[in-house]
Amino acid sequence: MANFADYSRFVVTLLAILTPFAAIPVFLALTSGQDDRFRARTADMAATTVFIVLVVSALTGDVLLRILGTSLDAFRVGGGIVLFLMSLSMLNARVSAVQQTPEEADEAGQKSALGVVPIGIPLLVGPGSISSTIIETRRNPEFAHLAAVVVCIGLVCLVVWITLRLADPIGRQLGRTGLNILNRIFGLLLAAIAVQIVSVGLVGLFPALAGLRT
Repeated sequence: MANFADYSRFVVTLLAILTPFAAIPVFLALTSGQDDRFRARTADMAATTVFIVLVVSALTGDVLLRILGTSLDAFRVGGGIVLFLMSLSMLNARVSAVQQTPEEADEAGQKSALGVVPIGIPLLVGPGSISSTIIETRRNPEFAHLAAVVVCIGLVCLVVWITLRLADPIGRQLGRTGLNILNRIFGLLLAAIAVQIVSVGLVGLFPALAGLRT
């Protein structure tokens, strides 16, 4: 079973990918003109959606990789590239097209279950968080590790839920500039994490690269 530092890094990785603070402006825009009960219900649905999708990914990721015939190291490289692309958009204080395309944003106003689509999927949870969850789950086959991963996902979803529940006061206090600063900080963290994931994957695919570190 992994140590506390490994699980802490996984929690930070998920938070950097999901960036609930970056979702606040979109959340407020989509729920504008609605009462507090509607916003609370939307936040509940969004956090629940994120939890269900990530837990299902953790439980079925191993089967998915076997079906696709893809190795964990190849998935690390692919997932790391996705995370790096997302981090570049975050450093520019933009929502990445990997998370939500302009067409999906335009269509969002027509959705009744905003907490599920587009806030839960694809704005919060998407290829980046799913890839990271599968990679983390595959590191150890023990049930205790899987349980710890689910607990980490639960903690992250709790942060997402609290952030969205407090979206209105947080948005007023930080303003657009403050939210953009947080977005860029998380983007920088995510870029470093993405590079680390890709490097581990490349060493696994090409063991000769390990000798270049010395």
